Amino acid sequence: MAENTSPVIRLPRYTKTEQEEILGEGDDPFGVAGTGLTFLPKEEHFGIESGGRLVAHAGLLRLSVLIGDMATEVVGVGGVAVAPGMQGRGLARRVVAAALEHARTMGPQHALLFCRPPLVPLYQRLGWHLLETDVLVEQPEACLVTMPLRTMVTPLREEARWPTGVVRLFSLPM
Repeated sequence: MAENTSPVIRLPRYTKTEQEEILGEGDDPFGVAGTGLTFLPKEEHFGIESGGRLVAHAGLLRLSVLIGDMATEVVGVGGVAVAPGMQGRGLARRVVAAALEHARTMGPQHALLFCRPPLVPLYQRLGWHLLETDVLVEQPEACLVTMPLRTMVTPLREEARWPTGVVRLFSLPM
């Protein structure tokens, strides 16, 4: 299909307008409003266009974390979206793979994402691993909360091993 041959491109920006181009208008396009969390915007954006419109996106953001007693950085992956009529065609795999290829140039050893439980099998097929430990994230008003979404990680280097211990993000989640 033509949409599967469209190249993944680096986007100069990703605004609410571009998000609505993919997911349509709505108050909760990612199904996470019920968590009450505030999320950070991503800084690097990758997308796929088809038929003159954006149909897939993945964003990246470099973040400081504490894993057990080890301070390090991760590349946060977020804002992964595929237009409803385009799902099941490998676009999420392609846009996330392109984002991770760029993430490998950013320095950190691992990428991290948060997702709703129904999406865990998709990310596992893409090589991500579920973390079974608590992840603490900052929220406005200097509040620290346990992430209610599932946390997944993937190595960005062949030799990278995820340390053990509770994870604390020194920022809002991505």
